[in-house]
This record gives sequence, structure tokens and C-alpha cells, in this order.
Amino acid sequence: MDKVLVDILGLSTNPASGGAYALILREVNGNRRLPIIIGASEAQSIALEMEGIKPPRPLTHDLMKNIITAFGAELADIIIDDLRDGTFYAKLNIDNQMIDSRPSDAIALAVRYGVQIYVASSVMDEAAFVPEEEDEEQHQAPPAAQASPKQHHQPPGKITRLEQLNQQLKEAIEKENYEKAAALRDEIRKLELRD
Repeated sequence: MDKVLVDILGLSTNPASGGAYALILREVNGNRRLPIIIGASEAQSIALEMEGIKPPRPLTHDLMKNIITAFGAELADIIIDDLRDGTFYAKLNIDNQMIDSRPSDAIALAVRYGVQIYVASSVMDEAAFVPEEEDEEQHQAPPAAQASPKQHHQPPGKITRLEQLNQQLKEAIEKENYEKAAALRDEIRKLELRD
């Protein structure tokens, strides 16, 4: 099977989607994008891991990783290998055994293991799109390293607000209130991007 290496470009939500999120995958050696609609809990699990936020107790995908590791197995990579009737299908490659999975769960595990994410060429050909240059610029967020210097030049009031939001985020994670944590994370991003 021909496959295409991808990485995660980002997650976005649409208020009209009933709590679903769009996970955008980006072709590593090309310019195509593949949007996959996933649930809120899977989006939260992926986002927390990507941002390095460790909850005090393991989430479902952390538990799955712990179980896989406890049995002496390793996740080698994942592949989104099929698209039928608008539904994506994926496989986990655990010790050369291909295990059926939802793409959202497979990606949540892939980010925890730091393994490569592939999409079958046929799926990319069918469902991916090439963004217009304007859209591409809008979706690219500044890296954290670029965002940090801006914080030092913000007016004192904004630094205080940012610090306050970061403290609330830390408390929400400690209390395992992940919905509030996700909302706070989004508010922090908006504040950082505004400057």
C-alpha cells in the first residue's frame, strides 16, 4: 500500500458542529491537507499531549499506552488506511500487528509515542485538498518560541491577564476539569495571537 507521511497542523472547532472538532493533517512532503472530524474528548486528549500538559491521572489514551507498554509491546506507527461512506478508518501498527482503530484514537496514541502518522495515498487522493495561499497563512500559528518574546513587550495589564489565565489553566488540570482547561487554553492562544 502506498502511503503518505503527515503531521498534525492543528485542531479547530465549529460552533455549528455540535461539539465536534476538525483535526487537520498536513502532508510532510507536499502541500495537501486532510481534515478529519473527531469528537471533543479525543480532540482534548490530542491537544493536551501536544501541548505537554500532563493531567494528574491518566486519561484513556494514557491508559492505553500504559497497557501496551506493560505487555512489552510498542506502537511503531499508525496509518489512516480507508475512507468509506465519509468515515475514515485507521490501523495501529503494534509489533507488526495491524489493529483496527478510529483515526482519532490512533492519532492520540501516535502523539503519545511520538511515532509517524501515515495516510494511504488513495485516501489522500480522495479526501485531501490543497489550500489557497491566503488560507495557508491564516492557519499557521506562530511557534511558541516566537510567541514568548512578544509576551515580554506586552503592557503590564496583559501580562497579568496572561499569568492569571495560565494559573487558572493549571488549577483546572489539577482538578481534572478538562473542558474548562481546553477553553482556557483557547483564550490564552487568542490573547497571544492578538499581540
